[in-house]
Amino acid sequence: MSIRKGELIGLHVEVIGATDPSQTGLRGRVVDETMKTLIIEKEGKEKMVQKKGALFRFDIRGGIEVHGEDILFRPEERIKRAR
Repeated sequence: MSIRKGELIGLHVEVIGATDPSQTGLRGRVVDETMKTLIIEKEGKEKMVQKKGALFRFDIRGGIEVHGEDILFRPEERIKRAR
């Protein structure tokens, strides 16, 4: 199954690039997700990152890079597409 169709909450992630340059390099664990954002926890603080215009690297299978536009769905819609 593709990461684009799987559950993202709980995965470790790094923001490789973002429209907001201050978010580039942010590393942490995905604690929540909406249609347009990932909420990443780092050192007990939560940061909201817009999916659109961002590039993420998830720490699974040696590191998988995903463009935010590829996961720009409500979580439940993206998971349903995996069936």
